[in-house]
Amino acid sequence: MLFKKKKTPVKTYDRTQKKPAVKASICTGEKVAGFIDLTSGKFEDIMLIRSGSDMQRFLEMYQITEQDIEKIW
Repeated sequence: MLFKKKKTPVKTYDRTQKKPAVKASICTGEKVAGFIDLTSGKFEDIMLIRSGSDMQRFLEMYQITEQDIEKIW
């Protein structure tokens, strides 16, 4: 095999203070993955989601399952 698949670096977040979410625009369809601060309710942008592979990378990076993610419109 000539090329090896890059491993996604694992990052952590404070699960007691933040909740994973995807913020989606109704008009443009643009999606941004990030976290909602449970105390203030503010959304923190982490990465733009352009395809399913971007979403998979976000899930792997933070060790999240799709069931854990909340959608925000």
